[in-house]
Amino acid sequence: MEIIEILKAILFGIVEGITEWLPISSTGHMILLNDIVKLDVSKEFYSMFQVVIQLGAILAVVVLFWNDIWPFGRQNNAEPLAQHGAGAWIKTDIFKLWFHILVSTIPAAIVGVLFDDLFEELFYNYRVVSIMLIIFGVAFIVIENHNKHQKPAVTEAKDITYALAFWIGMFQLIAAIFPGTSRSGATIVGALLLGVSRKAAAEYTFYLAVPVMFGASLLKILKFGLHFTTIEATILLVGMIVAFVVSLIVIKFLMGYIKKHDFKVFGWYRIVLGAIVLACGFAGLIK
Repeated sequence: MEIIEILKAILFGIVEGITEWLPISSTGHMILLNDIVKLDVSKEFYSMFQVVIQLGAILAVVVLFWNDIWPFGRQNNAEPLAQHGAGAWIKTDIFKLWFHILVSTIPAAIVGVLFDDLFEELFYNYRVVSIMLIIFGVAFIVIENHNKHQKPAVTEAKDITYALAFWIGMFQLIAAIFPGTSRSGATIVGALLLGVSRKAAAEYTFYLAVPVMFGASLLKILKFGLHFTTIEATILLVGMIVAFVVSLIVIKFLMGYIKKHDFKVFGWYRIVLGAIVLACGFAGLIK
């Protein structure tokens, strides 16, 4: 029986690793997956698991983008705080990037801390997931069509201003409230709408995921506590490891994909999936 649960954890890790970075909603897919392949765990553990499994995905970002997000070191220091001494080890451009990311996290962080349990009770169901999949799927197609002949005003993630960072954070707030929106999807839609290039939007959503997902995971662990059973700890660890490995592959794929393609294919995927989920719900196949 425990082997079956570990196999389920592997499946959840694969789904998390794929859907966390593609703008198709990891939380939405995890909710739908749990309707089909339920983990034999308590409701409290699963509520924590579906968030904390994202720590594996976070580690993939840290590994792949270490040189872009670590603000200390003399090598490749384009904007040192000083030419000599300790200041020569401080990368001011990366510190600025993190200050902007901090601004983007504030709206969702405040609302999440205050209303996380309420939102989970009200909105974590197939109806909300399917509707948000469709709405943001349409948004991707409309915005990409609008931007088709537009030149982006911002082409590098480090050039995103505080004002842009705040408004991107407001888009992310939608994802924090409504599952199916997609944290990465909301960030990318908001960034594209604000004149940020696809590459910069994708990179920014990767960086932004680190504090957002770490904070959400920490909050869930504190609420659940550290009293894991052996099988619960195994399920969580396996899910995180699989999510990490799959995330490495998916992030590399996405960065290569958007060099030659737009995000419309993800918009169509969201619309089709949302329609299928609604149909299955009306047919009583999922609840």
